[in-house]
Parts: sequence; structure tokens; C-alpha cells
Amino acid sequence: MYHRQKFKRVQISKGVVLKSGLEEVVFTYLKKNKLSFKYEGLKITYFQPEIKKTYTPDFPIKGSFIIETKGAFNSADRKKMKLIKKQNPELDIRFIFSNSKTKIGKKSLTTYGKWCELNDFPYHCIQSTKQTFPNDWLKEIQQVQAGH
Repeated sequence: MYHRQKFKRVQISKGVVLKSGLEEVVFTYLKKNKLSFKYEGLKITYFQPEIKKTYTPDFPIKGSFIIETKGAFNSADRKKMKLIKKQNPELDIRFIFSNSKTKIGKKSLTTYGKWCELNDFPYHCIQSTKQTFPNDWLKEIQQVQAGH
């Protein structure tokens, strides 16, 4: 039986506090591979019907795409991500889940991964692949950051 991994807030440096162990895993991986990013270093404006809001992505990769890490992916988060994508179609937002096979609700057959597929969000699952980050994503970032 799978036991959901518990993540906690992690202080990386004086100004950087990650919200989960999953973020820490991805943060460490990106640093180790010398990729240029700033944790939550971008603010994206979007409107939640008539309310101006901002979204702060977990890992905006310089010159490339945005990585959003999710252990839990609740209804409010899913609704927000659909609004952001609709209002900012130029953004390439990709998810890294601790478990993409988690159902979006108790009575739903839809998993986090299936939701991403249905809404055109690329995703990766750490639990099923035992790999922090997809190799093709890493190569894509490295090519962009190397100027190719």
C-alpha cells in the first residue's frame, strides 16, 4: 500500500523557504544541474472573474518553461491553473507530482495526470518513475540556456 509522503517547509537560505519536500527535491536537482532559475521569481497576473490575482510559480526556468510542483492538487488549484492558461496562452506550465495517479476527488475516476492530459499540461510523476526530473525537459532547458 502506498503511503502519501509528507512534505514540510524547508529553509534553503536566508531568503528562500520552500513550501514542501517535493519543492526541495526539484530545487536541489535544478541547482545540481546548474540551471538558471529563481524560486518563485516571477509574478503572473490573472483574473478570477472580476478579481485581479497573482500567481507565483514554483520554478520559472529562465528562457524556458515553468515548473509547478504538487503533492496535493485541489479543486481551487486546478481551477486557478485553467484560468492562468486561458489568460496567458504563451506560458508553458508543466507539473511535477509526487503521485500523478492520485484521484482529483473521492468519487472521481480522474487522476492528477489525466487532468493534465485533458487540459494540455505536460506533467511528470516522481513516484512512478523514481526520477526527479524528465531527461527531455532537462535537455530542453540546457539547450535554451546554452543559446542553441
